[in-house]
Amino acid sequence: MMKAAEPEIASQTFGDPAHPPILLIMGAMASMLWWPEAFCRKLAGKGLFVIRYDNRDTGRSTKYAPGEPPYTFDDMADDAIRVLDGYCIAKAHVVGMSMGGMIAQLVALKHPSRVISLAAISTSPVGTDTSYLPGMTEVYRKHSAEGADVDWSDRDQVVDFIVKDAHAIAGTAHPFDEKRMRAFVEQDYDRSGGFLSATNHFMLKSSEDRGGEDGKGRLHELKVPLLVIHGTDDPIFPIEHGAALAEAVAGAKLVRIEGGGHELHPDDWAVIVDAIVTHTQAR
Repeated sequence: MMKAAEPEIASQTFGDPAHPPILLIMGAMASMLWWPEAFCRKLAGKGLFVIRYDNRDTGRSTKYAPGEPPYTFDDMADDAIRVLDGYCIAKAHVVGMSMGGMIAQLVALKHPSRVISLAAISTSPVGTDTSYLPGMTEVYRKHSAEGADVDWSDRDQVVDFIVKDAHAIAGTAHPFDEKRMRAFVEQDYDRSGGFLSATNHFMLKSSEDRGGEDGKGRLHELKVPLLVIHGTDDPIFPIEHGAALAEAVAGAKLVRIEGGGHELHPDDWAVIVDAIVTHTQAR
């Protein structure tokens, strides 16, 4: 695979640059808008300088030909550091969700001197044997398979599927607001110019995929404090994945969102924000 030129990474900040910086990394196919502005402002209101950004192939960042991603998860971890460099930030608290939580783990492993603390939301351990953990639910697996029939260049089909996906990954604790979600997905689609390139995220590999001979990888090497936040009804990564990640890192803390899914539901923001802020203030 030929090395791709350094991408343009779009980002946005909230709060006072003099406050401790916190970098938010979102998951597969998701632009930075999936870190809602109101959520970012809540963190900023707690005394943090918040940075969110579009991963490659999402939002307004560099996009590549669908089906031919000339980059790896490791490159995406380097993108996070590139964002910090762009703001002349030596080190930051890092928060990742879903695939972004895996990228965040790689950031902490590859660039430990740049990370103050790590928080991982709705994700799974990287570089470790997770075959013993429960997989995605059968209902979600069936829904996900329907993505193969979507014409990803057709706005209406894509918006419909992503709205259904958001409903499929929602937890049981709160009602699903389809009208609000549809308006949001349409906004994200139009800002991004479509999601066709974002499907590249499902083809990526990482050097951590090799793991170690014992299947435990390098997570035990993490030296930064780890907070794991996980919904108890997550259909993509069942709660056991969050528990396994917390168990793999000495001193890690697990916060369970009762009835929470694979989501940042507004009704859970208070718990999530408080947990993150408390975690950052411990350093």
